[in-house]
Amino acid sequence: MIIAAGFVLGAALGWMTARKKGGNSFDKWQYAIVYAILFSILGLFATLFIDRMT
Repeated sequence: MIIAAGFVLGAALGWMTARKKGGNSFDKWQYAIVYAILFSILGLFATLFIDRMT
């Protein structure tokens, strides 16, 4: 669940970042995808950490 939330949050944050910088639609999609992947990986590590601690 953390991974999915990280994906959605990352995509939204990437889209807003590109829009704030004045990017076109391709820039927005690229930022959204990269941020989504990054946040998903961070969510995966958080999930593994929580699983190992319990």
